[in-house]
Amino acid sequence: MNKFIFPILAVILGVVLAFLTKKQKSWNTKLLLSFSGAFLLALTLFELLPEVYEHLDTKLTGLFIMCGIMLQIVLELFSKGAEHGHVHIHKEEKAFPWLLFISLCIHSFLEGFPIHDHNDMVYGVLVHKIPIATLITLFLFQSSFSKFKIGIFLVVFAAMTPLGTYISNTSTVIADYAHVINAIVIGIFFHISTTILFESGEGHKFNMSKFIAIILGVGIAYLI
Repeated sequence: MNKFIFPILAVILGVVLAFLTKKQKSWNTKLLLSFSGAFLLALTLFELLPEVYEHLDTKLTGLFIMCGIMLQIVLELFSKGAEHGHVHIHKEEKAFPWLLFISLCIHSFLEGFPIHDHNDMVYGVLVHKIPIATLITLFLFQSSFSKFKIGIFLVVFAAMTPLGTYISNTSTVIADYAHVINAIVIGIFFHISTTILFESGEGHKFNMSKFIAIILGVGIAYLI
């Protein structure tokens, strides 16, 4: 059940942190982003990548991973980078951000596919979604959207990853292409995590706190 509960719990924790932080992109949120990026990247390398290369042709695997990277680039044309902490909603904006909503839902849906009972990717998704949910919630609260619309946004966003996991674990059609889809998701994770690591610093200066957060992320991913 953890594979379904943890992604939802991540969004709940993100909303709670948004209430507690009340300041866009605080120092703590940046460190959490760095940790989550390193943790997700390390788990992808340790858990998901070897499994995919074991079942697919080497060159095809690389092609599918590149497809995942390109897909994430396309999604970010609409989400403006919300998947790695960039959320742009103007306070006076009244139209519901459908492009942001749909692209985030597609991303969340796909990241649920590699989650199974026998692997630890659910922890990577859990840690990844907490700071993202925090930043999205902060911006939604700063907008002029009604509480009902904000609630619907967050509920559907929270449900998409468990939905992806459920379909990947129960559909026989999807099972035939599971490793292909996982390779695409690896590309998505590579793009997201490396972007977080490259962009969470300021002015490309060495930041000891960020460095420690990255080391912790990699170390914990290796130990679990």
